Amino acid sequence: MLPCIKAERLKWTRTFIPKLAWIGPVVTLLLCFFLMGGRYFQGGAYNWWYTMLLPGALTLTCSLAVQKDAKMKYRGLLALPVDPKMLWAGKIVACAEWLLVVTLIFLAGITSGGMLFGNTIPLLNSIVGSFLIFVTFLWQIPLCLFLAASCGLFAATLLNMAGNIAGVVVFGAGGIWNIVPYTITFRLMCPVLYVLPNGLPVPGDSPLRSTEMILPGVMISLAWFGVLSVLTALWFRKREAK
Repeated sequence: MLPCIKAERLKWTRTFIPKLAWIGPVVTLLLCFFLMGGRYFQGGAYNWWYTMLLPGALTLTCSLAVQKDAKMKYRGLLALPVDPKMLWAGKIVACAEWLLVVTLIFLAGITSGGMLFGNTIPLLNSIVGSFLIFVTFLWQIPLCLFLAASCGLFAATLLNMAGNIAGVVVFGAGGIWNIVPYTITFRLMCPVLYVLPNGLPVPGDSPLRSTEMILPGVMISLAWFGVLSVLTALWFRKREAK
């Protein structure tokens, strides 16, 4: 597994992926710095981050991660004396590591911004919120890799962003957040960051502030991640170099 992960990282050396790990958080923080600032900085930055900019950056990263192999019709990968499922798992883990790095960069930036403007979100809540964003976004990695490999970069980005937008709509309509995985992050941010997907604060007497749904939400997200990882790995194993 480790050689597969290292090979994936090596492929990224001259791509936009490493730069995107910095650009995504920095653009988010700068937008909120210039457009909002003050006591709205932290809540606004988190809201833009997990509803729009992180999904877009993650989809683009996953798409670029398969782009080189796709151009060669995966002949280089499928010709190796390694189980294709292991190669696919290497891509998933490498992208998960990227997601962790970008999450930590954003956490450092949002914490620094809080020191500058005043913390409206306690540090512990910010740490927990960032961890939950990381965990609840993991399932999108195998999905985005699959979409990019089967449909291409543009279609993968369009479909996954449409899914995230639909998640906001479903959440706003009081939908089945525990079944539609796109809404899980939005639901778990309510009792942790006290921010709704539309950027408004969660009312103090709202049932959305209850922390009872955090553990089920995490478990459901991890279950989606496991199922999609297995299914997409089986799909990739059946591919034939053409």
